[in-house]
Amino acid sequence: QVQLVETGGGSVQPGGSLRLSCAASRSIFDIFAIGWYRQLSGERRELVARFNSDGTTDYADAVKGRFLIDTDNAKNTVYLQMNNLQPEDTAEYDCYAVEYTDGLKYTYWGQGTQVTVSS
Repeated sequence: QVQLVETGGGSVQPGGSLRLSCAASRSIFDIFAIGWYRQLSGERRELVARFNSDGTTDYADAVKGRFLIDTDNAKNTVYLQMNNLQPEDTAEYDCYAVEYTDGLKYTYWGQGTQVTVSS
């Protein structure tokens, strides 16, 4: 099992930057995937970025070139650096992790952190 604790949300003006952190309760080295979804107001949750166990990363088209996901295995933490934020990035950001145990898939979620971009 993995507990995830997020920090770093807040309010920023368009063009600004924020860095989200997601600290896991255990090593993330062997986690299948870890990353971030976001829930835009009134819309379904969408994948923002994820770090896969093979070292690859995936990004939503809307954030490519602006957001960067990175990990610090020593701190069991994944980061989401968000640059050039725009009002359409306003959402609740949820850290998640996926692991497989005995062939079963388990998905864990953080508590969520709000990001608001407005002038």
